[in-house]
Amino acid sequence: MPASPSTARAINDRLALRLLQQEGPLTANQLKTLTGLSRPSVADLVERLQESGLVRVVGEAGEQRRGPNARLYGIVADRAHLAALDVRTQGLSVVVADLVGATLAEATLPIGSDTGTEPAVERAVALLESTARQAGVRRLHSVGIGAPGLIDPVTGELRNSTKLPAWHRRLVAALQHRLPATVLVENETNLAAVAEQRLGSARDLDDFVLLWLGQGVGAAVVLGGALRRGASGGAGEIGFLPVPGTGGLPSATGCDAGFHALAGAAAVRGLAARHGVDGEAEEAVRAAAAGECPGGRGDAFLDALAGQLAVGAAAVAAVLDPGCVVLGGEIGHAGGAALASRVESRLTALSPLRTVIRPTELGGEAVLRGALLAAREAAQAELFAPAS
Repeated sequence: MPASPSTARAINDRLALRLLQQEGPLTANQLKTLTGLSRPSVADLVERLQESGLVRVVGEAGEQRRGPNARLYGIVADRAHLAALDVRTQGLSVVVADLVGATLAEATLPIGSDTGTEPAVERAVALLESTARQAGVRRLHSVGIGAPGLIDPVTGELRNSTKLPAWHRRLVAALQHRLPATVLVENETNLAAVAEQRLGSARDLDDFVLLWLGQGVGAAVVLGGALRRGASGGAGEIGFLPVPGTGGLPSATGCDAGFHALAGAAAVRGLAARHGVDGEAEEAVRAAAAGECPGGRGDAFLDALAGQLAVGAAAVAAVLDPGCVVLGGEIGHAGGAALASRVESRLTALSPLRTVIRPTELGGEAVLRGALLAAREAAQAELFAPAS
């Protein structure tokens, strides 16, 4: 059944808005070329979008061109303001941005383990409020939150976990209660994968797995271009993967004897020390990857670490065959291409399935970038919706 005129107009408007979001300001001629619409149809949709306050003239294309055909149309960036939070065990980071994703203000706040739940929540909320004021923002439209732990696929809430600070779960509820905004929470590794797919090392891929290597270990699964969360929201909890030789088996309440025992920060730090490389996990990996460790100790350490990481990557390849694994998180970023190439080499010997290993391009910023993308998607889904 052909679309009605009003439905066709709504489809064309959303297509134009998506192009302006992805490409930046465009002329009417460029919109005509990219959409395949006629010149009168483009003129009509530009007029509608201007009247709705979503699009305005932001300049002209080329110094030699003047007149209506040279006008550049762009999304009205201050139509809505967004915030993103990266919630970690020992603190959080905040960024406030406009509708097209331009950063207006950002801040970080450490929260020690000795801080009570309610004081921690109040400090976190105050940080978001002060960062918004610094950006000159009176009202936030959407807030995206990236946090460790499982997200309930039915309620969308962060599930309770004895391994995580209580203020994490309370923060989400407090923001939902106190802000006149849409508040979304997602697992941090999943958000990092979204950011890598849109902005980072997986831009050309529909299928990949992001292996998060930081204080903890996690994975995010993207298949057919879509993030896969699993029946209970736990797809990618690779830290619980049973691994022979780790002193036992993981349990429902702890992954100390799972893959976490090979790839978590504490395990990486211990492995580095045994190879004579000093420092915390991230700095030890960075120094080894940069060739700063004398006597070949850095190479030996990276080789050993790659062997341990390849165990998890081989399990991912055997079950999902994603074709690519991205090494994310602070440790994956620190290791860069030097670590990724070693893991790929070891994986080739473990699995018959061809799997490329890539280092993250976004590193520790991936969670914030992913949370901001989630907030922007929520805002644009509402603002770009056709008028009823």
